[in-house]
Amino acid sequence: MACSRMKPLWLARRCYSAAMPAWRPASALSASATSPQPTAAAHAAHSQHTVTHSSPALSARYIIPSRSVSWGTTQRIPKGRNHSCAAGSPVVAAATAEAAPQEQQSAPEKVAPISLPTSDESDDLLRIRHSASHIMAMALQKVFPDAQTTIGPWIDRGFYYDFDLDTPISSADLKAIKKEMVKIIKADLPFVCEEVSHEEAKVRMAHEPYKLELVRDILAKDPDAKITLYHIGSKDHKQHWYDLCAGPHVKSTRSINPAAIDLETVAGAYWRGNEKNKQLQRVYGTAWETKEQLKAYQDFKAEAERRDHRRLGAQLDLFSINDSGGAGLVFWHPKGSMVRHIIESYWKDVHLKHGYELIYSPHIAKVDLWKTSGHFDFYSENMYDQMKVEEEEYQLRPMNCPFHIAIYNTKQHSYRELPKRWAELGTVYRYERSGTMHGLFRVRGFTQDDAHIFCLPDQIATEIGRVLDLTQDIMTAFGFDPDGFEINLSTRPEKSVGSDDIWQTAELALQTALEAKGYPFVVDEGGGAFYGPKIDIKVRDAIGRKWQCSTVQLDFNLPERFDMKYVASDGSRQQPIMIHRAIFGSIERFFGILIENYAGAFPLWLAPVQVCMLLVSETDQLVAYANETAAELRAAGVRVQIHSGERLPKLIRTAAAEKYPITCIVGEAEAEGNSLAVRLYGGKDLGAIPTAEVKARVLQAVANHSSFEDTAGSAAATA
Repeated sequence: MACSRMKPLWLARRCYSAAMPAWRPASALSASATSPQPTAAAHAAHSQHTVTHSSPALSARYIIPSRSVSWGTTQRIPKGRNHSCAAGSPVVAAATAEAAPQEQQSAPEKVAPISLPTSDESDDLLRIRHSASHIMAMALQKVFPDAQTTIGPWIDRGFYYDFDLDTPISSADLKAIKKEMVKIIKADLPFVCEEVSHEEAKVRMAHEPYKLELVRDILAKDPDAKITLYHIGSKDHKQHWYDLCAGPHVKSTRSINPAAIDLETVAGAYWRGNEKNKQLQRVYGTAWETKEQLKAYQDFKAEAERRDHRRLGAQLDLFSINDSGGAGLVFWHPKGSMVRHIIESYWKDVHLKHGYELIYSPHIAKVDLWKTSGHFDFYSENMYDQMKVEEEEYQLRPMNCPFHIAIYNTKQHSYRELPKRWAELGTVYRYERSGTMHGLFRVRGFTQDDAHIFCLPDQIATEIGRVLDLTQDIMTAFGFDPDGFEINLSTRPEKSVGSDDIWQTAELALQTALEAKGYPFVVDEGGGAFYGPKIDIKVRDAIGRKWQCSTVQLDFNLPERFDMKYVASDGSRQQPIMIHRAIFGSIERFFGILIENYAGAFPLWLAPVQVCMLLVSETDQLVAYANETAAELRAAGVRVQIHSGERLPKLIRTAAAEKYPITCIVGEAEAEGNSLAVRLYGGKDLGAIPTAEVKARVLQAVANHSSFEDTAGSAAATA
């Protein structure tokens, strides 16, 4: 890693945080922190070096599934003599057997996780990965002597190194580089730290222009900085190599298990994150203590790839991001729009039940509003250019907060009116470099599930508690267990606005609310924004990955900037407390998380199509029965489709690929008996069930956010 003991800020931050999925610019003034923007630490670490292609570095912190996990088997329908199309029918049995391979690829959706540490969770692995980065750079320069080195940090579960090299690095080259790495490891060369003078550092780095630039930058920021080099091998050894670095490293190359390392892929990166600088080649690798860990990690990557929301979004026809429309702009297709509609409808209903009022605000505003908020001065790099309207400048909104404040300031408020809880699904627009966007996780236009609470100082603890209750209710409804929450409480930084009393009150309120919920949490001392402390909540998905979603942020800055007031009980005019909060973060990003959590197989209540009817043939009798049944189900609120015109095995395979929760096969026996042969996603057949019972059970499962099977027996009586 190209750094000194006194590292510049962009290197001082742990670089592995730059790959985290919830990104937020350090200068953001809103608690819209759960939007797909860099976290403060990630922004600082990543601001100098931006990836221009998708990297294999997994973008969330997660628990990796074991290799020994049973991925499930398909239940096949036993053959029978009944000539209906229910379970046991020879027609269905044959069709099912033919369709089974497709279904075996699709189910089940959950994987039992085992733990593999991240670099910040294991000092040994951090040293191994950092040292592997150096060994990889040394090996690459053996294969490509003209390659110039830049930086090479550890990341969550691996490492990378950036090179200036005109020759593209191929997959075959990665194999050759890894072969050289193994030789270096087996040579048992020591890692040796050497402190050098400033002038000596410049001389020693003269052959590496990027390193020399780093040395000069370090000394410009701190003339007394201590500079160290790390050597691989002694100076007189034929394999000697050294790098500008502050460590830490393993004692010897032999400390690394050659069977537990791998080089993964190559991506593009601009030097120091500036597209005006030269594009470099970034080589990603991973390193573990045992080959079993490496294999488990590789299995996990394969499972994560199967769940990739970009691939599933196209396969299931949920959304697209079209070049014709512009990078980072999401086009919601009918099925994806239906899921979004369900998410938003649930969000609105539950907020109303929790005492919120819904508001709407414009997508643009005069530039003056953003100057007052401070966004124009501190956030302009993430804002689009202004537009002129009748000689006045307007700005697409990057945040919703100033609009909610503008509504508050339209009238005078009494302390008796507080708290006010205002919620909006507000679409915002933020500039992102083309190389940093990633499916739904980082886009240029997205909708935040934003809410702002304006309250009295003595109402903070109660309101934070209510937000945590609401967060738990919503996340539980979407399948995320509160026991898997990872929570950080970030406190007052060195530079901040607001009095000591209000900071102490706010921090104590956040802590009290978390303790009342019984949530374990980690205190990030000094990690809060300059305008207030905050709570960040990560959820864990079906394969153990952790995703930053919810944020609760207190703000002492914007109320002051906008001169917000309420009339206190003594008649004085006081400044209210402002609480920003988002639970999903953004609809787009949360939808991407849901796709990956469920591997595209949404639960019944969320599925865009809940019931798919497959016709054995297109006789007038079957078509009429299917249309009448579909109309009855739709009238009750069930989302249903009819598929026909193909052989039944193909219809079954297509339904499995589309991941419909319930597939109903319709033949003559079903039409005559007013029933449906029910087949669940994953291949389980429930046999012929009366249509009225199917309808009742679907509606009950949707109402309870449960599965169709969970309603067995309970809905039949009410059908």
